[in-house]
Amino acid sequence: MSYLDDPRVFFAAERTLLAWTRTSLTLMAFGFVIERFGLFLHMLAADPTRPIERGVSFWVGVAFIVLGVITALISTAQYRRVIRQLKPIEIPERYWYNAGVVTNLSLAGLGLAITLYLLSGL
Repeated sequence: MSYLDDPRVFFAAERTLLAWTRTSLTLMAFGFVIERFGLFLHMLAADPTRPIERGVSFWVGVAFIVLGVITALISTAQYRRVIRQLKPIEIPERYWYNAGVVTNLSLAGLGLAITLYLLSGL
């Protein structure tokens, strides 16, 4: 992978992981907003006593949330693959390089929890 024996290679990989973390979080937040937009439209409807239906905005929103979860998991796997290819000299001593992995896996778990909550209809 790298022949520089330079920790900057490691930090570049970590910055890339964090960029994917932001992308995952943005996809999930956007999906939640889209999903809730259907509820907002229902409240503006002429007959708000009509039962709430799961329309297009619900399914598109859930799809965005699931896409965010998948992005978090794939980017974590990619980062771990890159880290395994680095030499020990390229990783700073006593640096906890799994912080980004824990963050991404937590984000994926919370996104999955939101998806299950929305699908359960609570």
